Amino acid sequence: MIPELSGGFGALLDPTTFLYLIGGFLLGLFFGAIPGLTATLAIALLLPFTFGMEVTNALVMVMSIYMAGIYAGSITGITVNIPGAPSGAITSLDGHALMKQGHGAQALGLDAFASSIGGMIGALVLMLLAQPISQVALLFKTPDKFSLVLLAVVTVTIVARGSIWKAATATCLGLMISTVGIDPMVPQGRFDFGSFYLVEGITLLPAVIGLFAVCELFAQAATPARLTQSELITEQPLLRRRDFVPRKETIREIGLYTYVKSSVIGVLIGMLPGGGASMASFIAYAEAKRSSKTPEKFGQGSHEGLAASEAANNAMCGGAVIPLLTMGIPGDAVTAIIFGVLLIHGLVPGPGLLTDNLDVVSPMFAALFVASIFVFLSVLAFGPWYIRLSRINRGILYAFIAMISMVGVFASSFSFFQMWMALAIGTFAFAMRRFGYPVVPMLMGVILGPYLEEFLRRSLIVSKGDPLIFVTSPGSAAFLMLTALFVWLLRIRPARNGAQPDV
Repeated sequence: MIPELSGGFGALLDPTTFLYLIGGFLLGLFFGAIPGLTATLAIALLLPFTFGMEVTNALVMVMSIYMAGIYAGSITGITVNIPGAPSGAITSLDGHALMKQGHGAQALGLDAFASSIGGMIGALVLMLLAQPISQVALLFKTPDKFSLVLLAVVTVTIVARGSIWKAATATCLGLMISTVGIDPMVPQGRFDFGSFYLVEGITLLPAVIGLFAVCELFAQAATPARLTQSELITEQPLLRRRDFVPRKETIREIGLYTYVKSSVIGVLIGMLPGGGASMASFIAYAEAKRSSKTPEKFGQGSHEGLAASEAANNAMCGGAVIPLLTMGIPGDAVTAIIFGVLLIHGLVPGPGLLTDNLDVVSPMFAALFVASIFVFLSVLAFGPWYIRLSRINRGILYAFIAMISMVGVFASSFSFFQMWMALAIGTFAFAMRRFGYPVVPMLMGVILGPYLEEFLRRSLIVSKGDPLIFVTSPGSAAFLMLTALFVWLLRIRPARNGAQPDV
């Protein structure tokens, strides 16, 4: 192993850092397992508190939250058919079917085992590929960077579920929000409407808290405080922890090939900006069903389908971090918030990050790998208790989250205006969701907008206003062709074939 990366595991030997890893993992489990709460929300709430943390502890904690939160989304999906996160929706098809057949413990055990394998494979790929990709990224010129960011913006738009026009509108709104404040190249305010509050711009934290925390609170306000008794599965008090260990014959039935193939799919989808865990889970599940000898079992309690979707889910984590660290482009909503954690500590994601600060970043890789091991250990420790998480009174829970959200925004900026801005963005995002507009493209627009504008303007300055610079530069032309290819494969061709273009 590369010495600098092995030093990342050494950092986890520090008792304080290891406690942050465990604390983050437990927090991710809690937020991921509660319906409506996600790893995204957990890291969004943690973001302002990372100001006072040592950088290694902050990065280790968010990565363990990431891994645990993605896995835990399937827990309530299996037990009560209510996924704790969108990424657990596909898993609940077969997992809950197994639960109703009386095999809930085995379903949870297989779920954790597949997630653990996928997470470890994703972390290993991250360790092996992050540095080589960052070295290649150092060769990118300004037009190449613009076309790469444009690829990310377009991809985020076309992979969103539902209407592409609604996704494009949400992305454009995010790009518009990113232009508010001081012009990055000319020292004057833009779109501030004469308000000195808006001159400072709309910072990342109010946008994140508004789009995810406030919006989710509004969305959950109309739901019952408790799940009804008919939604709950009868507890099995006689379950033992060894009942959650997958049987050897079941693992052989699934096959090593399914685990590895699904994990590779998850890593590749994670590396695609905007892909996310839901997309990785869906594609891996579809591929497993296509190649299965018993496709008729899928949706009826298939062990293979359950393992495929969960291995891809957690393998996605390692893949999504690669474009974040090497090119400064978040792979999904969670890494978009991790982007903010890095910036808070003065670490700018991009080609130079791994070259200049590998010793600081490498504990992230180690935390992701160790957290994936904890995933399987967690089901042995807490398996009999997982079902009880879904019974927490939501009224008390969301009131607490609302308080933490607003306090967090104020603590990061000491500005009441930013608190009102988070509330306004959350209200607007809630209205968008009600009309079918996705919020993740909007967040990506807020994050990527400044880079898109900066690289566009710099490129045009170099070329003296000639836009042909974007097609004469080989790297830029390649990314533009890749953008066109993605649009064709993911939207135009499915529409022509009469299929749903949703991914």
